[in-house]
Amino acid sequence: MAPQKKTIRLLILEDSQNEAERLVSLFRNAGQATRVHRLTSSEDLADVLQQTWDLLINAPTSTNLDPGEAIGAIRKQAKDIPVIQLIDGNDSDAITEALALGAQGALPQGEDEWLILVASRELANLEERRARRSAELALREAEKRCQLLLESSVDAIAYVHDGMHIYANRAYLELFGYEDVEELEGMPMIDLIASCDQVEFKGFLKNYQSLQGSAELVCGGVRADGSSFKASMHFSPASYDGEPCIQVVIRAESDNAELEKLREISSQDLVTGLYNRNHFLESLDGAVERAVNAGKNSSLAYIRIDRFASLQAEIGLGDSDRLLAELAQLLRGQFPQNAELSRFGDDAFAVLMDEATPKQLELPLTELLQKVEGHLFDVGGRTVQTSLSIGVAALDEQTAKARDVIDRAHRCAEELTDGNALRIYDPARELAAAASRGNILAMLQQALEKNSFRLLFQPIISLRGDSHEHYEVLLRLLDPEGAEVPPGEFLEAAKEAGLACKIDRWVLLNSIKLLAEHRNKGHSTRLMVHLSGASLQDPSLLSWLGAALKASRLPPDSLVFQLDENDAVAYLRQAKALTQGLAGLGCRVALNQFGCVLNPLNTLKHLDADFVKIDGSYTQDLSRQENQEALKQLLAQLHEQAKQTIVPFVDSATVLATLWQAGVGYIQGQYLQGPSQSMDYNFSSDED
Repeated sequence: MAPQKKTIRLLILEDSQNEAERLVSLFRNAGQATRVHRLTSSEDLADVLQQTWDLLINAPTSTNLDPGEAIGAIRKQAKDIPVIQLIDGNDSDAITEALALGAQGALPQGEDEWLILVASRELANLEERRARRSAELALREAEKRCQLLLESSVDAIAYVHDGMHIYANRAYLELFGYEDVEELEGMPMIDLIASCDQVEFKGFLKNYQSLQGSAELVCGGVRADGSSFKASMHFSPASYDGEPCIQVVIRAESDNAELEKLREISSQDLVTGLYNRNHFLESLDGAVERAVNAGKNSSLAYIRIDRFASLQAEIGLGDSDRLLAELAQLLRGQFPQNAELSRFGDDAFAVLMDEATPKQLELPLTELLQKVEGHLFDVGGRTVQTSLSIGVAALDEQTAKARDVIDRAHRCAEELTDGNALRIYDPARELAAAASRGNILAMLQQALEKNSFRLLFQPIISLRGDSHEHYEVLLRLLDPEGAEVPPGEFLEAAKEAGLACKIDRWVLLNSIKLLAEHRNKGHSTRLMVHLSGASLQDPSLLSWLGAALKASRLPPDSLVFQLDENDAVAYLRQAKALTQGLAGLGCRVALNQFGCVLNPLNTLKHLDADFVKIDGSYTQDLSRQENQEALKQLLAQLHEQAKQTIVPFVDSATVLATLWQAGVGYIQGQYLQGPSQSMDYNFSSDED
């Protein structure tokens, strides 16, 4: 499920309730949910500042509360609330004064598009500031934890800058026999190196700056009491208190064998002797990094013991451990030494193979299945038989997280309900499974991959004798049972998932193909095709469309591109550029769902639309006189601008006379014909 869009908490200082509501509608029309409070007094401001707010918009003046006082109160309380001050006219002095008071933006009142752009900028900056503060807090907490880890580490660790100590932990002090870190601060590290190794150490340290990554050096160390020891020093680049330096980790060689033994034990599963889950996950993270950064792909096998819980109940915990140990031996014999083998869970093993594809793992895993199925395990004096279910998944450059790979392999193993089988993760099958579970996003992706959307065509009838045949193209998505998914559901899901542009291009390509075939039969047909808000913002659309039209040899004016009014208002600059570009190609433009914003005719000042389709709300209950008058008034204003008008949702003959008298150009609706998979409407019958 896509994350819910963040709601903006908006303060408005405006005496007029109507103007405040108009400002709120600007944000809502731009697709932004808001929670609003209108300020009415100084006391009201003091109360609301106890809460968290995202933006304050000040009217030029207010009798209830001076805008400068509001800005001052926010600054006095150190609240991070960006302020946009609206100005009467384009008074540069007033703008300067507002900015000097602390407003983040100042602009003339009534410049709505400008206001939304400035508000979007300030909200984005606010989000970044909040994210930075959270990150800084997290960083401080992480630094505290790192400091605690340094202090409690059994390894001797120091930070060195220009050969001088700037930090040393307790283990480092104890190793060299010092009581306090102040004794080492400012002391050259070379003073702790045996005299016979100092020349080598100095040369190493001098050349280390030109080395990349980590390096090691074995030399003699000298304690405060003059005694010496052999030490293995590990050098790596680091930073301390924000300054670049070198981290030095020192282990006395006499302790190395014991420490390595401890580390080995900490990474092992005690029952099987294989690596444990934590160690395996660390290795898996490294494999993901190599796949993404270096293109070195790997494969993961998740091996589940079939019906292990019932087997464990039958033979007991002790004998179950013996069975696991024997299975681990079979695993070791089946894979080369470079394979990482792990006991991943109570009833599961995992295998990681570097630079191997799932297909390359298939043979040894199939052999393992056969061996385990035919093996008679001798456990506690009794014979036990079992089998495995194995899922395999690849780690490649598109792998985002190790967890994803484990989940894929695990699901493949779980799907093998009969056991003793192997399944390799297949993205296409996974997509189909998700679609069958009702996942709309999976259905959309599958429809794009399999070319399985359905296009429907609904006729648009001219009331004024236009010789062209017009159809609106409608997109339908079918679920795995063949039932239609409501367009409102899948189109919103496509928008949130970033698939709207891809779907638009699918519709365009298939519409162009079908239109070319239909016109070749002698029809003078135009198709009206929707463009989403995402395509409206796509700068590559025009060049792509030009190439597609050229290849199809269609007359450009046979395509009419429909933009929704809300999208056009929200992205007016992009919509203007797109409509101009479409006109340059010879295509036509329709403005859809028209008449819902506060000043719809203002949009037409910027967009040269050939057709205007009235919003369906205007045709609801046209038996009422006031509804007829509202529709007639809007149509009259459009006809004054010589716009071709379309009225949709005509569902009965009773409204036809009203629409004719109002001068409507085109009608569309169930009364004429519903959406169909064919362009088969008999337009000639309407001319009789």
